[in-house]
Amino acid sequence: MILDADTVPPSPWKNGGGQTRELLRLPASGADPGSVSQDWRLRLSLADITADGPFSAFHGVRRWFAVIEGEGVVLGLAGGERAVRRGDAPLSFDGDEAPGCRLIGGATRDLNLMLQGLDGELAAAPAGAAWVAAWPQRGFFEAASRRLHWPFTGTVAPADGWWIGCDA
Repeated sequence: MILDADTVPPSPWKNGGGQTRELLRLPASGADPGSVSQDWRLRLSLADITADGPFSAFHGVRRWFAVIEGEGVVLGLAGGERAVRRGDAPLSFDGDEAPGCRLIGGATRDLNLMLQGLDGELAAAPAGAAWVAAWPQRGFFEAASRRLHWPFTGTVAPADGWWIGCDA
């Protein structure tokens, strides 16, 4: 499947600080993509953050967060504040944390991977980079076109973007 993220309708956040486009939920369900229901094991989304405010907590979830457009954010994590800017490696953190989020220079667009009961990763992939992780389930998100390739069966990044991998 190749999914154009711009064709996915956004769901507003309950706190009013942005909106989310859910790109992938495994297993698939009929739940509202904007809900915080945890009836999934993998959730990949594209979020537009337009105002400072807290993230939602997701108990038992490992999260990865990458800024793909905009200047970035500062997240207030248990270990201290952490700036995440476009071009930085994705940040992984415990979903039990609901970090405060402060925009650095205006709205951002961010790629979010959440895994519940799975091991996996979100990793930057410059065009031409070889896939090196051995995850049995994997995908690729293209930065410029905002297209998700799931599953991705190739071994080389077709454009600048992010590898998505998990164990089941």
